[in-house]
Amino acid sequence: MKILPRKSFNRGGINMSQNKKKRTSIYPTASKKKVSRAAEKIRNSLTNGSPIPLDEEQIVENWRASHVHILNSWQATLRNRIGGKDIVFAQRLKRRNTIYDKLKRQPKMVFTRMHDIAGCRLIFKNEEDLHSYRNELHNAKKLSHKLKKEQSKDYIVKPKESGYRGIHDIYEYNSRKGKDRSPHWNGLLVEIQYRTACQHAWATAVEVADNIMKGRAKFSEGDEKLQEFFRLTSEIIARAHENKKSCKSYLTNEELLDQFFSIEKETSLLRQLENLKTIQKEFSGVNVIIQLKSDPQKPTSEIFVYESLSEANIEYFKKEKEFPDDDIVLVRGGDSKVNKTIQDAFRNYFADTTDFVDYIKEGLKKLGRSGKWSA
Repeated sequence: MKILPRKSFNRGGINMSQNKKKRTSIYPTASKKKVSRAAEKIRNSLTNGSPIPLDEEQIVENWRASHVHILNSWQATLRNRIGGKDIVFAQRLKRRNTIYDKLKRQPKMVFTRMHDIAGCRLIFKNEEDLHSYRNELHNAKKLSHKLKKEQSKDYIVKPKESGYRGIHDIYEYNSRKGKDRSPHWNGLLVEIQYRTACQHAWATAVEVADNIMKGRAKFSEGDEKLQEFFRLTSEIIARAHENKKSCKSYLTNEELLDQFFSIEKETSLLRQLENLKTIQKEFSGVNVIIQLKSDPQKPTSEIFVYESLSEANIEYFKKEKEFPDDDIVLVRGGDSKVNKTIQDAFRNYFADTTDFVDYIKEGLKKLGRSGKWSA
């Protein structure tokens, strides 16, 4: 664990003096049209394999850094509604490399409409608690931000082809009027992500497998056997633990189990995840950078804790540039047990697939098949 000293960074959220400026000074300094044009030039560079233009990179980085303020505002709103309920909460700023990857994957997407640069995640014990919390938020009368209903997605009712399940709501930030309020961030988007514990365990396992096996199952790309393994396990979890169906709803239980054991016999993916050693880290602090170095034999994480969000943001941008091949994320916890909250919400950064393996083993029994990964 490291608590880093204060640094300096400049205007727009990338290099200005921390002692003089706060995160509320980090706001979009270019118009949406200019930001979109800059992102388009970056997309072309990524596609062509040419160097990314520095001026355009600075514009896009400023746009991303500007979402730190709305994240801080939203985390207060969401945490206040948790109270004493058994809900795990965390937030994160989308990584630069992930943004660039999305620009390449979705060539028609307008960058300023990318709705998940700022993201908050809530994890519930069950779907009933999830819907109760979400409905209360939707009906909140004093909430000034606008729910973009047409962009919200219910992947529980209609799971993704990959097997991903959860609910994503998109809100447009709107500042309340007042002498200490500013419209600088109005129009920026935040994604509120809701998952049950089962759904989160599955999503975590996908990211862990992709990290250590250099796969793309999360995006329904790459190794077909890896993708199929997670489609089948999503269906097992949905049926056995939530009385739902996922992306393989057309299969009978017998067919589902036969296909799962067939692919497990061929790949030993569940066995590999079961034998994966979880990264153990003890830390205390709210503003945390997790730096994951993905080694198939022994993935490792480094934890950096900061006193303020603005400090963490400075170092986050710096580390992304210094270690472009590492998986680096800036997150914030949500309660007094911060380290547990962060580890629960971002288990993939700790190679923690324990819950996923347990859900599958129990699910196989519930669906009528037991044994040590044999048909």
